Amino acid sequence: MTPADSRALAAFERHLTAERALSPHTLRAYLGEARRLAESPECVRSGGLDRIESLALRAYLAGFHRTLKSSSRNRRLAALRAFFRFRVKTGARAVDPSEGLHSLKQERRVPSPLAAEDCERLIESDDPGRAPELSTRDRALFELLYGTGMRVGELAKLRVRDWDRYRCEVRVRGKGNKERIIPVTAATQRALDAWLALRPQEGLLAQPLFTNARGGALGERGVRVILRRRLRVAGIARPASPHTLRHSYATHMLEADADLRAIQELLGHERLSTTQRYTQVSAEHLSRVYRSAHPRAKGERQ
Repeated sequence: MTPADSRALAAFERHLTAERALSPHTLRAYLGEARRLAESPECVRSGGLDRIESLALRAYLAGFHRTLKSSSRNRRLAALRAFFRFRVKTGARAVDPSEGLHSLKQERRVPSPLAAEDCERLIESDDPGRAPELSTRDRALFELLYGTGMRVGELAKLRVRDWDRYRCEVRVRGKGNKERIIPVTAATQRALDAWLALRPQEGLLAQPLFTNARGGALGERGVRVILRRRLRVAGIARPASPHTLRHSYATHMLEADADLRAIQELLGHERLSTTQRYTQVSAEHLSRVYRSAHPRAKGERQ
């Protein structure tokens, strides 16, 4: 990598940190992709990041055609587009070599939610090998994840002050640092009250809402580890991630006839089309609603 490339990457990092309000994971991914390109033979032969042209960039991306899924290749291209647009904007380049490169069509995967009964078991199951305070925390953790449908990254950023127990709602900072307010259930309120009552009260409002066994902030990886343990304790054989709970929340809300646009707001989706994926999951339910409600469909064979 040339000294000029190192300076370009440092400037890109400052730009992402100061202006884009990206999550730490996305920031690392964008920087990693730009750095990977800078170290590639195609970029080295071209003379660096500010000299590589479209043909060489195409050759670089073509090298991943067989080894990466279309979603991974599209993420790689999105990161490089962000880098080159930044370089054009700052005057370091006259032309964006990623212009004209098209994202690959992706097969839209239908979310696979947990059954409502499994979500109940996940929350209610007692873990005999767990310290009582950690069991209390875990109960509150999964009540909140399933009860609000928030992303695990959003949960990891929560502070105690984001929880308003009197209004029974939580303030969440989502993608692009956008805030939204999500109502919570009475069961979630009770679980959070029980967990917070175990915490040192001095300076509590500024502390992370969920902490690990050492008292530090509970991160995304920690939530995934706890979920895997909880699934075993609950006897749920299928794999699931924190995002599965988000899918389950949306699907179960839709099956209870919640308005799709309301679900969109609660999930923090910018586009309604993202939320509409859940209509595919609930097609059978919607078909039943149609047959029972539409004047021309009543009386059809169920």
